[in-house]
Amino acid sequence: MADSKREIERKYEAAPGTRLPDLTRAAGVLEVAHRGVHELDAVYYDTEDLRLAAASLTLRRRTGGDDEGWHLKFPVASGIRDEIRAPLADTLPAELAALLRSRVRHTALAPVVRLRSARDVHHLLAADGSLLAELSVDRVRAERLTEDGGGATAQWTELEVELADDGDPAFLDVVERRLREAGVRPSASASKLARALAETAPATTRRGNGDGRGSGGGDGRGSGGRARVTAGDHVLTYVREQIEAIIALDPAVRRDLPDSLHRMRVATRRLRSAFTTYRKVLDRAVTDPVREELKWLATELGVERDREVLAERLRTALAELPRTLCLGPVRGRLRIWSAARRAGSRRRTVALLDGRRYLALLDSLDALRADPPLLPGAARKPRKALARAVLKDHDRLADRIRHALAHPPGHERDLALHEARKAAKRARYAGEAAGPALGGPAERFVRRTKAVQTLLGDHQDSVVAREALRDLAVQAHAAGESAFTWGLLYGREEARAAAGERELPEVWRRASGPELRADLKG
Repeated sequence: MADSKREIERKYEAAPGTRLPDLTRAAGVLEVAHRGVHELDAVYYDTEDLRLAAASLTLRRRTGGDDEGWHLKFPVASGIRDEIRAPLADTLPAELAALLRSRVRHTALAPVVRLRSARDVHHLLAADGSLLAELSVDRVRAERLTEDGGGATAQWTELEVELADDGDPAFLDVVERRLREAGVRPSASASKLARALAETAPATTRRGNGDGRGSGGGDGRGSGGRARVTAGDHVLTYVREQIEAIIALDPAVRRDLPDSLHRMRVATRRLRSAFTTYRKVLDRAVTDPVREELKWLATELGVERDREVLAERLRTALAELPRTLCLGPVRGRLRIWSAARRAGSRRRTVALLDGRRYLALLDSLDALRADPPLLPGAARKPRKALARAVLKDHDRLADRIRHALAHPPGHERDLALHEARKAAKRARYAGEAAGPALGGPAERFVRRTKAVQTLLGDHQDSVVAREALRDLAVQAHAAGESAFTWGLLYGREEARAAAGERELPEVWRRASGPELRADLKG
């Protein structure tokens, strides 16, 4: 059985003769207790093309020390990683293999580096004897295990400070000040593996950064660091960001991390919208089949996500009622109802992510990312081409808003407002993709369109909540319970939706003014 640990640590350069400063002078530290030297032997695994290292993921099998076993580490933020541990075994445990499936798929994992470390461990203790942090001086010997590495080796000494469980991250700043005063400086490498890969790489493949991290990011540049000069550059950057988000969020969804399912579903929607909105940049003959598969994935993920949203809405609504208005076992009935809907949903989601259809979709996304189907329109200057596409989606949203408001309140208007909500999402995503090219006007467009989307989203959630509340009232009545509370909540949801409909014209006015469109056109 694998378990998880949040690892918060900092690494520093050291030399074989580096002496530790007196850390009892650091605020909060009463004692520095020496815990001896541990011999650690770790083999790190990756694909032949080092795709785990490119994503800053670390997989190792380590012996020695008090935590020997298989360790899989996911980056969270600078100096923070989630470590998933599984017991020592000859082969990779299935639980860890599943968390790597979106990256690895059918590609074999093999040993790439072996690190043997002599770890000199010191505990920084508080006045009450509790552990504040573990400081270790590691003498490391790295050996390249890949065929192209030729058995290359490297050696270095580093200092590592790891915060104790539930410790205050600010304590690491206190320790760092003392270390810097003693001349100790932060490590240039993000991890031991990154340094080992850089220092043992064949000379012909070494790169300037050598840190095992992927390139790209929000620096206004396209893949490979090339400036975004065409409409295609901007669209492809956005598309690749969404593809990477889907792949990176897969293990988070499997681990049931907060908001991960929602974020993965949003990435699929953004990608689908980009394929449709920027159809003069990317060939729909290639993207349409992928878009259909993304629609399937979003729908499947939506089963659990919609359940989460609905259950939380009903719990919140019930919690806001005075107890005098909660007649009968309403809280118990809601718990039973929620549990019944959740039963099997986690297993269903994980089975989906292990299925052939989903893995085939990831392969298609990789192929599209590697060889994008660019049309001649991709070569156009970005401002004009992207603004035109964004305004076209805005026109589509305007048509749907007008159509919805033409209906009297009721079922037909509810359906029309739901369609308008989907159009608002697409327009917002179009503005997001164009943001780096259009600047401030796109930001204002996204902000105001998001306000429309949020209002319409709350309206649709109210429609769904009312359907659920009616079902709960029927169940309560059939069981001989009072249905008063469910009817009261139904009425509140009805009033909330009506208030949103009254507010919509003004929210839409701010999102559809001529000055907003003029700004986008430049």
